[in-house]
Amino acid sequence: MDWLLLFYRSFAYLVHGIIVYVATINLIYFIMMALGYLALSRHNARLTPEERDAILKSPLAPEVAVVAPAYNEALTVRESVRGMLKLNYPNHQVIVVNDGSKDDTLKILVEEFRLYKSSRVLIGSLPHQPIRAIYESRDPIRLIVVDKANGGKADSLNAGLNVARAPLVAAVDSDSLLDPDSLLHVVKPFLEDPENVIACGGIIRVVNGCEVRHSRVRTVSTASSVLALFQTIEYLRAFLGGRVALSFMNSLLIISGAFGVFRRDVVMTAGGFAVKTVGEDMELVVRLHEQYRTRKRPYKILYASEPLCWTEVPESAKILQRQRNRWQRGTVESISLHRRMLFNPKFGILGMFAIPYFTLFEMFGPAVECLGYALTLTGLAVGIIAPEVAILFFVVSVLFGILLSMSAIVLEEFTTRRYPLVTDVLWLFTAAVAENLGFRQLLTWWRTQGLIDGLKGKTGWGAMERRGFQQKAAPVPPGERVLAP
Repeated sequence: MDWLLLFYRSFAYLVHGIIVYVATINLIYFIMMALGYLALSRHNARLTPEERDAILKSPLAPEVAVVAPAYNEALTVRESVRGMLKLNYPNHQVIVVNDGSKDDTLKILVEEFRLYKSSRVLIGSLPHQPIRAIYESRDPIRLIVVDKANGGKADSLNAGLNVARAPLVAAVDSDSLLDPDSLLHVVKPFLEDPENVIACGGIIRVVNGCEVRHSRVRTVSTASSVLALFQTIEYLRAFLGGRVALSFMNSLLIISGAFGVFRRDVVMTAGGFAVKTVGEDMELVVRLHEQYRTRKRPYKILYASEPLCWTEVPESAKILQRQRNRWQRGTVESISLHRRMLFNPKFGILGMFAIPYFTLFEMFGPAVECLGYALTLTGLAVGIIAPEVAILFFVVSVLFGILLSMSAIVLEEFTTRRYPLVTDVLWLFTAAVAENLGFRQLLTWWRTQGLIDGLKGKTGWGAMERRGFQQKAAPVPPGERVLAP
């Protein structure tokens, strides 16, 4: 019976090891959230009225090209482009890249903004699918529409970079809504340190449940959809905690594809966005880190909590599963492509903490947590582990998760404070508890599937649906590459 005793002991040690692993993840995240709070409280991200007026009136404000890839965005493109054109910034243009849409996206743009085929030529040489035509408006608005063959989001961003002539390029989703002062806030770090800042990302908020009129979010409120409400908590936790802390350490690995600003010359020199990855936003940022640290050149890649972008999140479990699978595959691809930085002291805190953290916890964490649930329940059922061990796993995985979610809401209330109604804040606290009792476990399973698919080399975005701010989007034609949030 020695082998049976050895099996029982090994099983128990494995469960205890997973408990320590999960506790370590949550402890690190809690420390980063505390660091994020200190960073936010010490650095006032908001522009003062004087700073805002100075940028608006300054002839030296750098030009920004807002590049928005669009695939089958007929439901939202009209309002989104209007919002981008009306941003409070003295010197910006909007470049919409129609990525071979099969719906009326291009037709709506041509009719709404009185477009004509122009003779504008490309000034960049990044590879992308063929361009059919470039349009400009007969009206006095700074809008360019690039119509090209379908190639995916990264391919479209590269086409936009080739068309753009501004020193700064903002990559945004065409179905997202930017707050009026978003460009003013996100350009501020470039003005403060123009030599070293090469990229800056803004915070992404969930627009589901908010009142949207005339291309603006007029009233902020929580979503009525349970799935969207849970994702609101996720976004708060990710942006106000982890990203602020990593930015503080100049080790930010992700600038969300929904809203990020880059120096155009830097991205062009780096080779543009990678078209063979589903996580082009993360891969580019990690590549920039690697290139600059290899060359020992000073640089900063920052996250700013004030530049605000509103995005529509999935309210369908099927669509959400596809999105999280793709996000996890993107993490696998980005880490795999730049694995030489892992535990490499040559890359400083990036190589010794940020990359290992994403590898050990963000990439493999979901699989380990899933294994922990399976082993704990099995061991408890057959009597291999004591009930106290199962309770301990529940504490570190669920109760600690609730603490982190609630901490993110508290951080939101003490810093940006976007939700004006007490009832909305109470709903967020309720969701912070509820999301850890089933929803988080479901996401963990979906991310585990994404990890497996990523390790197998699975590609493709998967079909995504747009509701068009409470409207149902048309289905995506089979065989096309879709642009998704």
